[in-house]
Amino acid sequence: MPTLSRRRHGQFRTAPRPSLFDALDLYRQRRALARLDDHALDDIGVTREEADTEARRPFWDISRR
Repeated sequence: MPTLSRRRHGQFRTAPRPSLFDALDLYRQRRALARLDDHALDDIGVTREEADTEARRPFWDISRR
């Protein structure tokens, strides 16, 4: 389901699709997350299991929450 954003005068439009650059950036972020040690993960409030699950997601799996 596309994300909706509000425009002027109350009209809605769909949010733009992620670009290849967005996917590549997300891929790099997920790889960096996988390399963090348990102390660093604890500092950001993420468990090892959560980090591993996020890191295993494919680069095209981009959710705009």
